[in-house]
Amino acid sequence: MNDLVSKWTGYAPYFQSILRIVAGAMFMLSGTMLMFGFPAWGPGMTAAPALMSQMGIGGILLLGGGVLMLLGLFTRPVAFVLSGMMAVAYFQFHKPNGFWPQLNGGVDSVLFCFIWLYFSAAGAGPISLDAMLAKRK
Repeated sequence: MNDLVSKWTGYAPYFQSILRIVAGAMFMLSGTMLMFGFPAWGPGMTAAPALMSQMGIGGILLLGGGVLMLLGLFTRPVAFVLSGMMAVAYFQFHKPNGFWPQLNGGVDSVLFCFIWLYFSAAGAGPISLDAMLAKRK
């Protein structure tokens, strides 16, 4: 049993990369939904927001930040910015509708805030452009 546990824990860095890739893909898809209506427009939306509006900038961060996180490029600074963005999204858009994230629609914002905060400290993991670039130095 100890052999199984030691092997499993040895995969942790790879699961770190997998979590980053999946979270980045989901984040990027939120950006495509907001900016391009793909795979569909968000609730109450019929067109993309103005690019330099708060929602437009949020869409750019969702899409661009999601792509960078998916690739694992500039992971720590990008994750830090995205974590802050999600904290702002929660307190500005969800918290006024009540305290509990499950009731105010803010679960995604809270989870992404802390997932990105984790990656800002932990880095991208071994399956990333950051790791590939570090090996070239």
